[in-house]
Amino acid sequence: MKPHSARPAGKPYQRGMASWYGSGYRTANGERFNPNGLTAAHPSLPFGTRLRVVNGNGRSVVVRVNDRGPFTRGRIIDLSRGSAFAIGMKGTSAVEVYRVADAEAGLE
Repeated sequence: MKPHSARPAGKPYQRGMASWYGSGYRTANGERFNPNGLTAAHPSLPFGTRLRVVNGNGRSVVVRVNDRGPFTRGRIIDLSRGSAFAIGMKGTSAVEVYRVADAEAGLE
């Protein structure tokens, strides 16, 4: 999937540090973890919530919340390896997180 490069209109839901993870067997919602998928772990949003994550370089990706985390203080979201790769993330990065409607995510 090709990453987007435009920042969404409106105020971000959250701003902060993101990290990524690439190993695991099952996610908190019970599905099999796919390290190359466009998914994320968030501490409180409902499973299935779609989010646009915008990296400091301006690249963005739409992810689906399917896990809980991050469990490291100071981080707001953990991206799967595939999501992090899509926005050019290496290690941790400052990001903006926007909630996405189904129409914007291309799901209608």
